[in-house]
Amino acid sequence: MNDLRAPGTRFTAAERDYVRRELDMFFSSFPTVAEGFQLKTWRGGPQAGQPKLPPAAKTLLERGLMRLDTTARIPRLFFTDAGLDDLRAMMADPRLANREKFAHIRQELGLSG
Repeated sequence: MNDLRAPGTRFTAAERDYVRRELDMFFSSFPTVAEGFQLKTWRGGPQAGQPKLPPAAKTLLERGLMRLDTTARIPRLFFTDAGLDDLRAMMADPRLANREKFAHIRQELGLSG
């Protein structure tokens, strides 16, 4: 696993890729940080009904940068305060997140320009 971290963020390269995929436009709609990341659930077997965690989501959760909410019908991951700080750092760095592509996220996070 590529564990390289960019300056100003604790996200690994795999975690940054996961975050960018989840926050990118989806079927011509823009996701928001406030909505969290929707997770699929296991349909059968010993984990039936439990959320499926992609590897990058699992490490974000283990390191306290995201939290899992299973109170709603669809489980979701939400950024913790520390995770939001890292997300702001990531979105502020044009090498880590394209300013135009993620303008909707930058606006939600209160980042200028």
